[in-house]
Amino acid sequence: MLTRLEVRGFKNLLDLMVEFGPFTCIAGENGTGKSNVFDAIQFLSLLADRSMIEAAQEVRDTHGERHGDARDLFWNGYADGEHRMSFAAEMIVPQEVEDDFGRSAEPSSTFLRYELELGYQPPRGAEKVGRLTLWREDLSPIRPRDAGDHLRFAHNAKAFRSTVVLSRRRAAPYISTTSDEGEPIVRIHQDARRSQPRPAPALRAPTTMLSTINRSDDPTILAARREMQSWRRLALEPSALRTSDRYADDSYLGSDGLHLPATLHRIARQKSPEDLAQVYSKVAGRLSDLSGLQVRTLDVDDDDKRELWTIRLHEINGMNLSARSLSEGTLRFLALCVLLEDPQVLGLICMEEPENGIHPGNLNAMVELVRDLAVDPEEVPGPGNPFRQVLINTHSPGVVQLVDEADLLFADTAPLANNYGEPVRRGLRLRPLAGTWRASGVGKGYLTRTDILPYLTTPPGARLTLDTETA
Repeated sequence: MLTRLEVRGFKNLLDLMVEFGPFTCIAGENGTGKSNVFDAIQFLSLLADRSMIEAAQEVRDTHGERHGDARDLFWNGYADGEHRMSFAAEMIVPQEVEDDFGRSAEPSSTFLRYELELGYQPPRGAEKVGRLTLWREDLSPIRPRDAGDHLRFAHNAKAFRSTVVLSRRRAAPYISTTSDEGEPIVRIHQDARRSQPRPAPALRAPTTMLSTINRSDDPTILAARREMQSWRRLALEPSALRTSDRYADDSYLGSDGLHLPATLHRIARQKSPEDLAQVYSKVAGRLSDLSGLQVRTLDVDDDDKRELWTIRLHEINGMNLSARSLSEGTLRFLALCVLLEDPQVLGLICMEEPENGIHPGNLNAMVELVRDLAVDPEEVPGPGNPFRQVLINTHSPGVVQLVDEADLLFADTAPLANNYGEPVRRGLRLRPLAGTWRASGVGKGYLTRTDILPYLTTPPGARLTLDTETA
């Protein structure tokens, strides 16, 4: 669970600090840079898996393709001078992790702060592209006694916080950075207190140090890596959602919606035989929240001859429909219904404009669905309350009207000054509503209901606008 994100120098995130609860909705007009928040999260997730240059080339892509220039990620990437960007992420990590060799381990701390600073080195000699350089990397625990100050969203301290925030270690770092004659040296500190740290020169490293940890010998760093790997960006595409699955295909929903039939088949089959129909019934019941659909039930059709799985929707009037016959909005809604029933989908889910393709009359059903995907912080996380987090963005006034005020952040841009007090460019800012949990401690950096009156009175479907000069 990503509870706090700080970004400086990444695209138009010049000096961004944002806190996240289980569910967050970022609202704002197109072009403000709302998607750049998702890009920053995706970039950190990719860095936990790939080399720095590969991660830079794959941002905002759901197919694993590599394109673009690493300089695109810096706010001043194509200008002369030094290029730096930094990140800080506070996160609650899994209490048990499995390494790449199938061995399980328990981290000594589950609430961590990860800090990272990257630079850019232009191509040299025969090189055609530049590369990213690692300047600083740190991973430190957040003590349970301090957790209440960091987790400011409404939650049950006994049922939720004391369950997910655990520590069996003194406040010493797991990854730290020092300087040796001006060159950064990153050190890996094992969970065992008496073990010697493992140093490595940072500037020549092609990857972050965190991404190299794949053994249970460093369980806390591995847990941080697994948590970051679980951050996913859903960009559901109708063509992928309509595709049948072969028996040998992956049984986990792809970021684009691929493998929907195999995913539902796995969820249903992993239950006992008597519960199989119940899984289908739950998905069908939630799907029937969409007005205009006459859903009786649905299931996954097994075509043993072609070895294919296909989702079939059975209507009350007796008509049977395959996924290919469903509208784009219905397919996206169905995919989220399936995710809701999948206890193995954990971590952070980012979705852009989930209302796309949904009739205004069905916005309430969509907002309730994406909200229900997130963990309930008043209850103990577990199989019936999966430890999931949901982050969406929107420019729909209809969605804004339906989301709880405490879960809203409003996006716009504002000029930020350089060291000489001169405006350099407009950076993204995210502001909460007055009186909500995020508003305390941000000075005047919040909005009132009067400020957002255009959002609340504009007909659904209109673009969102906000006076950027509002304090």
